Amino acid sequence: MRLSDLRGRSVAVWGTGREGRAAVTAVAAHGPAELVAVDDSANFLSLDWSGALAEVAPLVVGEEGFARLAAADVVVRSPGVPQTHPWLVELRRRGVTVTGGSALWMADHAARTVGVTGSKGKSTTSSLISHLLTAVGQPNVFGGNIGVPLLDLPDAELYVLELSSYQCSDLTDSPRVAVVTALFPEHLDAHGGEQEYYRDKLNLLAHGPETVVVNGTDERLAAELGDRPAVLVGRPDSFHVAPGPDGTPWFHAADRPLFPRTTLPLVGAHNAGNLCVALAVLDALGVDVPARSDEVATAVAAFQGLAHRLREIANSSGLTFVDDSLATNPHAAMHAIDAYEGRPLTVIVGGNDRGLDYTPLREHLTEREITVIGIPDSGPRIVETLAGLPRVRTELADDLVAAVRLARKLTPAEGVVLLSPAAPSYGRFRNFEHRSEVFAQAVRETA
Repeated sequence: MRLSDLRGRSVAVWGTGREGRAAVTAVAAHGPAELVAVDDSANFLSLDWSGALAEVAPLVVGEEGFARLAAADVVVRSPGVPQTHPWLVELRRRGVTVTGGSALWMADHAARTVGVTGSKGKSTTSSLISHLLTAVGQPNVFGGNIGVPLLDLPDAELYVLELSSYQCSDLTDSPRVAVVTALFPEHLDAHGGEQEYYRDKLNLLAHGPETVVVNGTDERLAAELGDRPAVLVGRPDSFHVAPGPDGTPWFHAADRPLFPRTTLPLVGAHNAGNLCVALAVLDALGVDVPARSDEVATAVAAFQGLAHRLREIANSSGLTFVDDSLATNPHAAMHAIDAYEGRPLTVIVGGNDRGLDYTPLREHLTEREITVIGIPDSGPRIVETLAGLPRVRTELADDLVAAVRLARKLTPAEGVVLLSPAAPSYGRFRNFEHRSEVFAQAVRETA
């Protein structure tokens, strides 16, 4: 379904955040017979709905919202509406057409798009792809789950998108190049179970992409991929890291050394893997990476990383504060912890509790000396999961500001205070950017 298909039809946009606002604006421009906005979860975090938005799409809140959704020809749901929402289950049972803004946009732009998803690594990888493409003379527009709704993107010849499982689930068109960085259980409460999550995530690949690029070292991803043809990155016949001419780790294209691992300024083995995936995407788009390795290396060295992914915050106390607000699951937090191995470390965990299994985090910290501070809502459950580990000190704090204050007291000089929540931000913050803002402000206020 395309935006143009909504002309003359009754449309309800479900959700009033960034995605919902973008959908209302885009749908209104195509002349629907009726357009309303529905918000069933209005609270203190809700954004103002007034002016031009309210004129073209009156806002319906609370229980009345379901009647308006059920009466619509088409419901455009925001990504934050879970697959398990009782209203959504009932709408689909009744045969109401449900789509998303990302699906509407992709129907018109798939042939010009690189789409990146994954249970971890999708933000950094998509950002790397966009950065490197620009450096080699392929300008592009970058957006998606990273902060710019697809329906707000300007016209361009090439797009690079970071896509969440929620955005992928409604797609009926795959991008030209479909990328998956990793796969492990996440968002299970929103998708209905582990297999349902994998199904929705891999829907990115289900509609005829020209090229599929995946992390070939991820065993679960390889198993779920099945017999789909794909470029398997991280293996010796593709882009990978191995000893180079000087004996240190180098990035390679098959058996050809490209440039040293130290060229990439991002810490952690996972980030080296992210770059390998990005290089494979450049190759899929016709860039001769080995022939242009010096040019690519210069661009890699200039990459700044993301504002909310292992971003260090300047502080004069001697401690290093690190914002990793984008780490919304235990596996992402584990990679962040590994990036600071060898330094005294305090990690702040907790956020929206989606019922994730934190046993992998416990197993990862079995032999590690570390302080873990849990904050609501899931922090206490994470701390309980870590109980009994002999070298893990656990504490609880009432909120993020209190956790930063406590971390200053508990972390030795020259140590690291890492916000890597292993949980989403929703419920107490508008989004991961808001959580980062509160963390940075807390660092300043507690100095």
